[in-house]
Order: sequence, then C-alpha cells, then structure tokens
Amino acid sequence: MNWTPETRAARVDDILAQAPVLPVLAIERLEDAVPLARALVDAGLPVLEITLRTPCALDAMRAVVIEVPGAVVGAGTMLRSEDFRAVEATGAVFGISPGATPALYDAAELSALAFLPAVATATELMLGMERGYRRFKFFPAEGAGGVTALKAFGGPFADIRFCPTGGIDAAKATGYFALGNVATVGGSWMVPADALASRDWDRIGRLAREAAALRGG
Repeated sequence: MNWTPETRAARVDDILAQAPVLPVLAIERLEDAVPLARALVDAGLPVLEITLRTPCALDAMRAVVIEVPGAVVGAGTMLRSEDFRAVEATGAVFGISPGATPALYDAAELSALAFLPAVATATELMLGMERGYRRFKFFPAEGAGGVTALKAFGGPFADIRFCPTGGIDAAKATGYFALGNVATVGGSWMVPADALASRDWDRIGRLAREAAALRGG
C-alpha cells in the first residue's frame, strides 16, 4: 500500500466517524458472533473491534463480515506482523494493537488494513508520528492518565486524535468525549460478561443504544 500520513489519518477518520463508541469484543463462542454483531449494529454501534484473544476470533470476523450488513469489522489485540495477513483474509478493514513495535509498523506499511497503533506515553506517540501516524489508540486509558493525560497531549500534539480504551465505562466516557482530540471511545461495558454468557441480546442492545447516545449527550 502507498500509505501517507494524510491517507492513513483519513481512512481511520472515515471508520471512527461511524463509531460514537467502539465496542471491544472477546468472542468465545463462534455462534455468538453474528447475533452479537446484529444487536450492536442495530443499536447504532456499527464499528466492531473483535479481539484476537480467542481461538474463534478470525472465524467470528469472517462470519460477521458475511452475515451482518452494515457492520464495519476490525481486529483488536494485533501483536504479530503475521496478524495483518490473517485479518485481511477475513474481510475485516481495520486493525488495532495494544502497543506498537517496529515489526507491526513495517507490516502495516504493506497491508490494506487501516491500522490504529496504541500509545501510552509521549515518547511512544512521537515514535509513531515518525512512522507517519496521526491517529492512535490511547491504552490503557485510565491507567495511563486518562482525561488528564489526553488533555495534556493536546498542547504539543495538536493534530493528533485518539481512541482511548481501557478501564472506561459509560460514566467515564463523557469526560473523554469533551476533549477535542478524542475521535471515539472504546470499551466493553455495553457487552457485560453475564449478558453475553446468557445470550441476552435485548439487554446488550439496550446498553448499546445508551452508549451510542453518549456522544450526543
């Protein structure tokens, strides 16, 4: 791919503009993937990060891409350069990592996936900028300083925007949305473990609708 800093930022912006909140999903049972995705998309959360933490993650991505119109599917927890090719093969369109290494940045150069690397410090952010990135995941958001840290980043890094993820719930999300350098917020609070275990799609849909309304609230 012939990525430039401008095309990278524009592609990520196109995706995150559709995501008032970015659900972060760890899918243990493949049969849950499609009904879960439908519940979230129907509730107004179409951009879905399916993490590579479970054995069925790639199959779950593939199923959602095929069976859930309107879903914008991406991978989370990308740790290795070979993850890019595996995720691309599912039809997913973006990838997110919990950190960033030279190998991941090199692989992203050759991939069609829109890549959102994670940073937690100014040094990591500056290294990412040297590689041509202007959009980052901020992780672990609450552990790395939360709203206060992102507000501080806004001064020296005025053209950088973030998707904070990690330790954020509905109550904390509003503080992040008040910041001009936050594109969207990632989290799992709209998919409680007990609701997913019991396949309570109605409850998940209700929580997802509440999450989708936070950006406007």
